[in-house]
Amino acid sequence: MPVHTFLLERVPTPIGRMLVLTDAQAHLRAVDWEDYESRMHLLLQRQYGRGAVQLQDAAQPSQASRALQAYFDGDVDAISDLPVAFGGTRFQQQVWHALRGIQGGSTISYGTLATRIARPTAVRAVGLANGANPVGIVIPCHRVIGANAALTGYGGGLHRKRWLLAHEAAWRSA
Repeated sequence: MPVHTFLLERVPTPIGRMLVLTDAQAHLRAVDWEDYESRMHLLLQRQYGRGAVQLQDAAQPSQASRALQAYFDGDVDAISDLPVAFGGTRFQQQVWHALRGIQGGSTISYGTLATRIARPTAVRAVGLANGANPVGIVIPCHRVIGANAALTGYGGGLHRKRWLLAHEAAWRSA
């Protein structure tokens, strides 16, 4: 099993320090919150295998961290074209690609997302794939809400999901 070396950046944001992992080709591999670092390592282990990921501190800011900073500064579209790479199952990847199609400032339900990928009965599986997303914010899992429009779980905490949605709604209305 090959060992993947990812560059690690710790980026301050209005809602906590963010961890940004990129590879040698400048593809974004993971985004998570410093207080959820153990979750990020677990997701990486599930995708690449135990001991298959090695982290190295980045020497300079990546395109990804600069785009994420621009996102937090108000340019929500700054992250829309960031190159990403991830493992996961074919189904997870299908869900994650569909997440990128949700416009900033918009939300959809898990059921709608399941229908978009032509799997209308796979609502729970879509929810599980959403929760296993390694590249939060850029693959905008925070834009998925419950059928009754209630905010449901978010790997970085509901307070962050609430903030991200409000941030994007303000940008969209501006």
